[in-house]
Amino acid sequence: MPARYLTLAVALVLLSAPSVWAQRGEAKQQVEFGVQVAQRGLWREAVYRWERATQIDPTYAAAFNNLAVAYEQEGQLDKARAAYEKAAALEPDNQLIKQNFDLFKEINDRVAQKDGRQP
Repeated sequence: MPARYLTLAVALVLLSAPSVWAQRGEAKQQVEFGVQVAQRGLWREAVYRWERATQIDPTYAAAFNNLAVAYEQEGQLDKARAAYEKAAALEPDNQLIKQNFDLFKEINDRVAQKDGRQP
């Protein structure tokens, strides 16, 4: 009986895998387009693309990292922090995410303390 369940579980994983790959591919296209428009200074469009990527694939840490950078650029610091936290939770060993988030915290927490606000 357990072998039967294992076979069923493997079959379900294999059947669902193409849709997962398709989601990541579609999300990756949104991320790449977001990078292109951000390089031209079109941050609102970049935010839209990276938000869309995170909706398509909520496990895509790079999309959350890019979204955090864009929120930061737009002055939406609470949203930036939340996006960095999500990216870090998804890929805790990703050095780029750690570096970006640490820099964000260092700068914004210092400014918040100077202004008498909670970081």
